[in-house]
This record gives sequence, C-alpha cells and structure tokens, in this order.
Amino acid sequence: MAAATLASTGSAYVGARNLLTGQAEQARRVIPKSWDIPPRADGVYSPGSGPVERWYRGVPFDLHLMIFGDSTATGYGCTSGDEVPGVLLARGLAEQSGKRIRLSTKAIVGATSKGLSGQIDAMFVAGPPPDAAVIMIGANDITAPNGVGPSARRLGRAVGRLRASGAVVAVGTCPDFGVITAIPQPLRWVARGRGLRLARAQAAAVRSAGGVPVPFSDLLAPHFYKTPELLFSQDMFHPSAAGYELAAMQLLPALCDALGEFVSGATRDEALEARWADGGSLLSRVSALSRLWRRSTGVPAPIVVPAG
Repeated sequence: MAAATLASTGSAYVGARNLLTGQAEQARRVIPKSWDIPPRADGVYSPGSGPVERWYRGVPFDLHLMIFGDSTATGYGCTSGDEVPGVLLARGLAEQSGKRIRLSTKAIVGATSKGLSGQIDAMFVAGPPPDAAVIMIGANDITAPNGVGPSARRLGRAVGRLRASGAVVAVGTCPDFGVITAIPQPLRWVARGRGLRLARAQAAAVRSAGGVPVPFSDLLAPHFYKTPELLFSQDMFHPSAAGYELAAMQLLPALCDALGEFVSGATRDEALEARWADGGSLLSRVSALSRLWRRSTGVPAPIVVPAG
C-alpha cells in the first residue's frame, strides 16, 4: 500500500509538472518575445508640459530622477516617449515642484533582479547618483523562474545601495499574474501565487532597506481585471499607455512624499494626491476607485489615489 501510494503521488507530480511545462511553452508561443526597442525620452523636463530638453554637461536641472528595472520600467509597449512611465513621473514631478527634472533610464527589457546590480554599477560609471530612483521589477523573476527569497534580497541590496548614495527610492513590486489571460490555467494560478509571495517579500526587503514599496498587485490589478482591453498592449502581457499612466499615478505620490521638502508648497497630505487633469486623460475611461485598501499581498497601500 505504501509503495502504491508513493507511486501514485509520484505520477501525479510528474503529470502536474508536465502540464505546467506544456502550458509555459504554449504561453511563450502566444506572448511574443520583446524584440522592439521601447521609446526613449531622457532629458530635462520643465513645468508647463513643454518639449523635453536634451541634457548634456552644463544644462541646469534641480533634481535627477533615474529609472531602473525591467521592460515595464522602460515603457515597453508604448508608441511614443510621452507615454513611458519615466516621462510621466518626470513631468509630474516638474508640475508639482515647479522645478526642472532630469530623467535618466537605466532599465533594460528582460531584466530580472539579478540585473539590478549591473544597472546600478552603470549608474556610478556614468556620473553622480540620482536624487530619486524608481525601480519596477519582479515579473521576469517569476517567468525565469528565480527564487522568491533570493530575488527579494537582491532587490533589497539594490535599494540599499541607492539609499546609501543619498537617493530616495520608490519600488513598484511584482504585478498580479492573475490578470494575464494569455497565460492558461492552472499555470496562471501558480504564477499568481508565486508573484504575490514575491511582492510580499519585495515589500519587506524594500522597507528594510529604506525604500518605499508601492504594491502594484493591489493597486493596479482591480483595473486590469475590469478593463484589460484598455490597459494591456497588443501582446496582452505588457501594459498599454493607459496601463503605464495608471502605474505612474501610484508611483508619483510616493515619490513626492519621499522627497518631502523638494516638492515646494505641498504638505504631506497634498503630496499624496495625484494632480492629473481629467480632460483628455486615457485614464478618464477607467472606472473610479474612491479607495484602495489592503488586499492579497498583505502590503498596506502607502497612498490613496482616486483614479480618473
């Protein structure tokens, strides 16, 4: 009886593994590889939504914002530079502070937490560290797959290095894989569970290192579940321009709060409310959420932002 039980358990395990492996291969065929080059719009942004100014040595700016991470940090899936999250954040900081913001992007399409140290090394080679940093990482650690604990620790070390250099750091943690219908079930359920565990571990590591975690799986997933046709790009894996705008709306108040006195004339409560005009916004088509609260990751949302 014991031998029969072990044999049946082993057969079930092998069967489940083969099923998930087959579904992973199917998902790779459905979701195209990221060959396109994301739009780049690094430079200096001033208040007033004017055109970006190319930065070179001697061009003045008040704050240096740097973006690290994977394809979502680069804005993969966008069609113009004005849609990528780094630009949305730079313009948002310029409008809220009234100052000139220099944007630099170190993020790389396909990067995992293993690549963060190299991105930060490149930052130190290129010049002085930034005043503020945003990291968006985690999805590729699930698809790789990398271990949850090691991935979170690598992120924590990256945040620690940036904080030691004097930068404030906001991190968009691993998204909710449950919204990606291009991944078949039950693989999607397995990926979602691993992603939520990674998001919890990331949030703890980021806080311990002095950064601000922004739980994307809690703040963004309700919108993506409701309007996937609007918030996903054509590959149904990466966000669309509207999806990136939604992410930027959550990151911007966290950045403003972390920067504190830099955001002139804004108290703490004011800094936690996004100032995005409703008119013409892609997000005006997304249903409003009057309140965002603690959900599946167990990470309290650091901000409460009414969405368009």
